[in-house]
Amino acid sequence: QVQLVESGGGLVQAGGSLRLSCAASGRTFSSYVMGWFRQAPGKEREFVAAISGSGGNTYYADSVKGRFTIARDNAKNTVDLQMSSLKPEDTAVYYCAARRGIVVETTRREYNYWGQGTQVTVSS
Repeated sequence: QVQLVESGGGLVQAGGSLRLSCAASGRTFSSYVMGWFRQAPGKEREFVAAISGSGGNTYYADSVKGRFTIARDNAKNTVDLQMSSLKPEDTAVYYCAARRGIVVETTRREYNYWGQGTQVTVSS
């Protein structure tokens, strides 16, 4: 069992940057693949980025590739999402998610644990 708490959301102008952080409980954090998803109003929750337990493998949605960076600190039980060159279409509630295992998945149903979400709003 793992509990996730996101922080760092807010309002930012287009072109700006924001850093999201997710803190996880538990003593086996490195056993979990971590992911970030987002959900805009009226849309389905979509994959943003994911990282393997060791941090050695990362995956990104095409829409954020080159602008967002996912990283984890297994000593601190945290996973961050650094977002740069933000666009109004990045506006959404961002969720941290975890799945126990080795395979890095990009589909929502593969993740067992979810945070409460943090709002990111990008103004034009």
